[in-house]
Amino acid sequence: MTETFRLHYAPDNASLIIRLALEELGLSYETLLVDRRNKAQFSPAYLALNPNGTIPVLETSDGVLFETAAILMWLSETTEKLAPPPGSPLRAPFLKWMFWCSNTFQIDLRHFFYPEKFIGDDPEHQAQLRKIFRQRLEQDLQILEDGLTQTSDLAGAETATLLDIYVPCLLRWTKLYADLPDHRWFDINRYPTLLRICTRAEARASTHAAQIAEGLGPTPFTNPALAAPPEGSAT
Repeated sequence: MTETFRLHYAPDNASLIIRLALEELGLSYETLLVDRRNKAQFSPAYLALNPNGTIPVLETSDGVLFETAAILMWLSETTEKLAPPPGSPLRAPFLKWMFWCSNTFQIDLRHFFYPEKFIGDDPEHQAQLRKIFRQRLEQDLQILEDGLTQTSDLAGAETATLLDIYVPCLLRWTKLYADLPDHRWFDINRYPTLLRICTRAEARASTHAAQIAEGLGPTPFTNPALAAPPEGSAT
């Protein structure tokens, strides 16, 4: 692939997953900051690309793509990399866990992060919703640990897949934004398979490039700290 992609991103948002995939695949791309401090994701120009007002967007020769999992799958299918091929015995479990990450884990994180989007501005209702989704996140972590332990070649193995990109980012955000200061509950050391996946991810060149570009710090997945990006805001 010789085209240059255009990634509309905000630091340490879901676009980080796409940046890592582009880096891992060695594809040429340029980034365009979506400044969340100015609510640029709701500007007419951005909504023309993604009517949901969510980040990321990837501009390609096949058109504009949004939805993180859709972009990842398109990149994988176009390059024939980062996924077990059709016909492989790993293909079905790979797809299962990819879409579980997108439709369950990431959605549960989104409910925890942004309760006002789902239940309004009442602080008591928001606290109740966060309590529910913190419990769900604890379940999610154990489900993911068990599932990827049972199918160890899907992530954390010598050959990387999209799950080696997706999972560490979700775990990063769980630690940073759902592991509350007044009640620490998420310790990645309790999940040896997930820890192995994150440790391997931190050793890859794609992660090193993202660390510089988005100010992710020295251990972005095993012991994350709030991003200090050179441009834009992570919150």
